[in-house]
Amino acid sequence: MASQLQVREANAEDLEWIYGLRHRVYSEELGQHPPHLGERLVDGLDGDNVYLVAASGPDRAGFISLTPSWLGRYGLDKYVTRDELPVLDDDDLFEARILTVESRWRRSSVAPLLMYAALRWISSRGGRTIVVMGRRELIGMYEAVGFRPVGRMIHSGAVTFEVMTACVTASTSLVLSAFSSVVARWRSDVDWQLDMSFAPRPDGCEHGGASFTAIGSDFRTLDRRSHVVSADVLDACFSPAPGVLAALADDPAWSARTSPPTDAGGLLAAIAESRQLPVDSLAVGAGSSDLIYRAFSLWLNPESRVLLVDPGYGEYAHVTERVIGCHVDRFRVRREDDWEIDLVRLATTVGSGCYDLVVVVNPNNPTGRHLAGESLRRVISNAPATTRWWVDEAYLGYVDLADSLASLASTDSRVVVCTSLSKMYALSGMRAAYLVAEASVARQLRRWTPPWPVSLPAQLAAVAALHDPEHYRDCWQRTHDLRRQLALDLVGLGQGVVVEESVSNFVNITLPAGGPSAARLVQECRRHGVYLRDLSPMSSEYLGRTVRIAVRDTAENDRIVQACSAALAELAELRSGSGSVVHRPVAAAASTP
Repeated sequence: MASQLQVREANAEDLEWIYGLRHRVYSEELGQHPPHLGERLVDGLDGDNVYLVAASGPDRAGFISLTPSWLGRYGLDKYVTRDELPVLDDDDLFEARILTVESRWRRSSVAPLLMYAALRWISSRGGRTIVVMGRRELIGMYEAVGFRPVGRMIHSGAVTFEVMTACVTASTSLVLSAFSSVVARWRSDVDWQLDMSFAPRPDGCEHGGASFTAIGSDFRTLDRRSHVVSADVLDACFSPAPGVLAALADDPAWSARTSPPTDAGGLLAAIAESRQLPVDSLAVGAGSSDLIYRAFSLWLNPESRVLLVDPGYGEYAHVTERVIGCHVDRFRVRREDDWEIDLVRLATTVGSGCYDLVVVVNPNNPTGRHLAGESLRRVISNAPATTRWWVDEAYLGYVDLADSLASLASTDSRVVVCTSLSKMYALSGMRAAYLVAEASVARQLRRWTPPWPVSLPAQLAAVAALHDPEHYRDCWQRTHDLRRQLALDLVGLGQGVVVEESVSNFVNITLPAGGPSAARLVQECRRHGVYLRDLSPMSSEYLGRTVRIAVRDTAENDRIVQACSAALAELAELRSGSGSVVHRPVAAAASTP
């Protein structure tokens, strides 16, 4: 028996083996179904579900079937109603089914490897909860990786199943910690052919910025940056104002070795003047992430209830769910509604009074939609007094700074506005941001802020940037022009690709069903030196098919379009070959549950 296993999505040849193995196991061996004349067992979800296969060369070892949330139906629907099992109505629920292994491989690690692969595949598509029908004889295997029974047994033929669920993130973490030696062996020995990384990042959050893997995070090969298009993070495509560059160039040795003002007083004064806000309503941090972590850790605990707009900036879900452990609900916005927030539904949801914090990113990243500040203000004014609102306005300059809710935040203790200076002012490398809150709230946060929260170069750059609003207004307009042209050029890709413009500095493209996944396109574009962002892990609403592209300058935008065109052509050729990934309806035959 060959030692190396490969894990992949099923190809056309795998499907016939799957139908035959199901018949051998579930009809002949277990007696769950009567034998079928054609000796093949198909499934009512075939053509819509996804199969992951473990194989060693031509020797196929086992498979698992995955049903994504966006199908709107599951294998379990055959046995229970949604009232009996409400988890089936969850937006981010994925089902794993029919985990089946050839008899000669059952003493190996094939079954656990397939379950781990299923967790990684589901996570990469925005899934947060997984449900299984576990055979009673295998309950221990499921429990060992974090699954818990829901109290429902299902009988099918001679086989009894237990319905079990797990949190995808928690179950993955448990596998990585409790079975670290096994996972380490898989990492080195398994040929991982799936379109997501073998393991999540150590902190569990899928940040952008993967382009530094090509540039070199040890900074020894920074010349490579000219060969890489970094469109996977939303850094500005323009340069900082001339005054910023002058401030940084004026005696850089002094600014590097000198401690900054302890409380960033000069920066606070510049923000107050620029935004016409009381200085005592402000607090600064080393980027918005610093403020998010600091404020949320101060205000929230594992008993707190939080409402997040979904899709939304992934840092908020990471901090509230994985770092603090809050009870988090999601307010879904959908493509069919053009990603717009239904304000009536939002007001009703928040009006229940059960939420300690509501987070709204406006304009939204990654949907690219903007909600008029006055409309959001009305919802907030009628919300319960016990609910705090966090409004992230990192991209508002691309719309209109006058639409900010900062003035409301400075007087209403329920409202906090957070603004990064990174994206709008081309200062991402500087790490400077501020929030606006009622004076007593801001004072509380400042009390938990260490001295020197923003470096001296960052303070110098931010102050200079705020003193040149005209430069940035021109830059924002130029970004709009570049974005529109990029969107038009991407429409030329054809092949069923859908292009959606944001109101800020990015464009989203969605690949057609039956085509390559977003992750495959991102991987292929990297071979051309172009780095894009797969949005799939952020939300199951993206169906594993949406890619975000930051606006760059004209030359780099041309490279992006060329890379996407070449990648799509290469992937189409691969999929038409013998190794292509195929999910297609099958001929009528006996059916599994």
